[in-house]
Amino acid sequence: MRSFKCKKNTVTLLSAGLLSLGLTACLPTDKQDIKVVINKNPYPSTYQALPAKSTLLTNATLLTGTGERLNNTDIVLVNGKITQVGRGLSPEQATVIDMKGKWITPGLIDVHSHLGVYPNPQVESHSDGNEMTSPNTSEVWAEHSVWPQDPAFQTARAGGVTSLQILPGSANLFGGRGVTLKNVPSVTMQGMKFAGAPYGLKMACGENPKRVYGSRKELPSTRMGNVAGYRSAWLAATEYKRAWDKYDSDYSAGKNPPAPKRDLELDTLMGVLEGEILIHNHCYKAEEMAVMIDLGKEFNYYSGTFHHAIEGYKIADLLAANGNCAAMWPDWWGFKMEAFDMVEENVAIVDAVKNSCAVVHSDSATTIQRLNQEAAKVMYRANDNGFALKEEDAIKWITANAAKSLGINDKVGSLEVGKNADIVVWNMNPFSVYAQAEQVFIDGAKVYDRVDEKYQAQSDFLLGQQDNITRQSAIESVSASATKSASKE
Repeated sequence: MRSFKCKKNTVTLLSAGLLSLGLTACLPTDKQDIKVVINKNPYPSTYQALPAKSTLLTNATLLTGTGERLNNTDIVLVNGKITQVGRGLSPEQATVIDMKGKWITPGLIDVHSHLGVYPNPQVESHSDGNEMTSPNTSEVWAEHSVWPQDPAFQTARAGGVTSLQILPGSANLFGGRGVTLKNVPSVTMQGMKFAGAPYGLKMACGENPKRVYGSRKELPSTRMGNVAGYRSAWLAATEYKRAWDKYDSDYSAGKNPPAPKRDLELDTLMGVLEGEILIHNHCYKAEEMAVMIDLGKEFNYYSGTFHHAIEGYKIADLLAANGNCAAMWPDWWGFKMEAFDMVEENVAIVDAVKNSCAVVHSDSATTIQRLNQEAAKVMYRANDNGFALKEEDAIKWITANAAKSLGINDKVGSLEVGKNADIVVWNMNPFSVYAQAEQVFIDGAKVYDRVDEKYQAQSDFLLGQQDNITRQSAIESVSASATKSASKE
């Protein structure tokens, strides 16, 4: 009996030792390398709001951007924020300005601009907005082409534009990242960059990519080639995201996995899949927008905002049901086949559906100077055809809805307490053809005043240009005189 007990104890001890050895073998033996983390903001905003006084603007007509019109109303700006909206307000230590007869709106927002990447002067060396070298150039960022000295920023500011998204062009299936800027004078792009605004990814449907690459005998040369190109890219992005997710999971479990190889193109697409980067899709035709919505569902990302959307009116219910914004022109059409089937009530029809997000955009250095009149054209044409739109409805197309499209509606786009004090003071109803932006505030600081040159910033590029033009004219005149004299001899 004693012998049996000894053998049993020996087996028990041996088993325990083997179990201990097995457990030890399961533990990580290598020290973990430093975790590889992708820096998602390598070019951070350095924007600093200009000094601002506490200001009380009284007795104005307010279009709030929330569907309201408030007559004879006051608004208070303190520390860059809207702090009060109402009547008979009297905050302490605020500069009081009587706005009787004036109209106040949120700062205008253009969701589709190429200022700074296709700046003025429009010369070849400034043409930096379209990387037409591959159907997928998701790795390029528009902000790396932005020239902040573009004189068009000031002319847009004089039109009441306080924020704008700068997009790459539409030659490619994936054109690259867009960037949202505060429309303030700056010598750097980072000094204009809207802190916290999501990046956008420019995509393009239809004729542009198939024309550019089809002419080179490359994929895509058809619309089905376009969709095949999108799907291939999203497949690669899905696998890339899976690899990074596994790396993060294994590292968190105490393992020492090798990090996936970085790919700048796939970094951007992965950002979309993670919900951090918003899609902005150049797309005209109804059936193509429907396909792009399904594409987003196939790869589980939000299909975002459709830009131009000439046929948005045909699928207004589909856009609203899927939470898509549509950024449209009031009356540009017919310049190519995919822009042919247009109605001038397009914006109003999209807007009429519950939970819609209709936006008026410019895509132009000229019309960005009068976005208010672009919206007014839609309102006029729609009402002429049976709608009953008012100013308080139309203002949303260039303020609140535009802010929603860009993912910044928690900060700007409406005259609400707590929002950034980005506002425009108009000399009259902003939807009048005679309306002018008299004063523009960004974060409560005046950045434009129509009658005060101190608030009419000029691009450094323009400083001294008039003298140069006069001097050059004099030189050309002397040269011409010399040529004539020589010809007589």
